Amino acid sequence: MADHNELGRKGEDLAVEYLLLKEFEILERNYRYQKAEIDIIAKRGNTLIAAEVKTRSTPEFGNPQDFVKPKQIQQLVKAMNYYVEESGLDVDVRFDIIAIVKNKAGQKIEHIQDAFLYF
Repeated sequence: MADHNELGRKGEDLAVEYLLLKEFEILERNYRYQKAEIDIIAKRGNTLIAAEVKTRSTPEFGNPQDFVKPKQIQQLVKAMNYYVEESGLDVDVRFDIIAIVKNKAGQKIEHIQDAFLYF
């Protein structure tokens, strides 16, 4: 596996651990619909979140969250709408970014709630 793929997988694992500590229930990982992939679908109370996980080894070229682009956001929204309708859920939906910088010096996790409001 390429180094960047391995880093991404480790980042998603860290994000799941983080969400579990925050008392979220993990419903799906790597949920695919058409061209979209939602890294994590989690639920706490009546709120369902689609979490996009971005992991980098350094913020030198930009913060991890800066790499979520408008086209990807459109695809994630479409995929999440399909998931909610297909599952017959009556929940509030939120789109979050979990930005992770992980390297030999350690790791930093930033959970940005309602992240797509700022795009």
